[in-house]
Amino acid sequence: MCALTRELATAVVDNTGVIVPVISGLYGLAIGSFLNVVVYRVPAGLSVNRPRSHCPQCETDICWYDNIPVVSWVLLRGECRRCTTRISTRYPAVELFTAILFAVVGWSTGWSPELPAMLAFAAVLVALSIIDIDTKTLPNKIIYPATAAAIALLGGAAVLGGEPDRLIWIGAGGALGFGILFVIWFVAPGGMGYGDVRLSGYLGLHLGYFGLGHVAVGLFLGFLSGAVGGLLLMVVAGRSRTSTIPFGPYLALGAIVSVLYGDAILDAYLQ
Repeated sequence: MCALTRELATAVVDNTGVIVPVISGLYGLAIGSFLNVVVYRVPAGLSVNRPRSHCPQCETDICWYDNIPVVSWVLLRGECRRCTTRISTRYPAVELFTAILFAVVGWSTGWSPELPAMLAFAAVLVALSIIDIDTKTLPNKIIYPATAAAIALLGGAAVLGGEPDRLIWIGAGGALGFGILFVIWFVAPGGMGYGDVRLSGYLGLHLGYFGLGHVAVGLFLGFLSGAVGGLLLMVVAGRSRTSTIPFGPYLALGAIVSVLYGDAILDAYLQ
């Protein structure tokens, strides 16, 4: 029993234990609820702070106990408490997905200086991916503030982690990510929007923190998943080759995979 207790205690305090993913996941639930507001209001040019969340049908303000991520939707059976208007399943889905993603990021980084930066990165990618799917745009109102926050958080992580050399790689990664897609956009401007170019610079900052190899892996996986996704849409959904397909979610997917498994991918490639 004592040995088991010691093992459990070690698992809790260890960076790869359960406490960081659990806390990150719970935090992700709350952030996911906020992201639902962001993806609805930002494209519409509305404030994310005011007015309070309310039912779009009866305009009744949503009380705090009806705004608990996932739980409230289940208890209300997906309906407004007052007018019984159906509440889209996307709301709990975004909250749950964000929680899972945050837990995975927390498990990957553990208690480390880069944890806040990577959680913020994950949240921004979720919001931008959904907006891109909905509107085929990547709003500057999100990308620009997110980029400024990334520079501050990643720079702070490099200094606190005792690795100031990473500051160079952060800047180089952002420049490399932006530069590669800018060249592609300049040569073939119809192939992607300029929002994707801006997004690639933002991705490059985070991937550059781990090394320029991670930038290459992230962009390669983004283009690869975009090609596969485009083919599937043509086969399954009957899209034509000239159909506009949001590229942001594929870039986001490649970036997240590179953050989580970039080292393993690079090791396998270089062997």
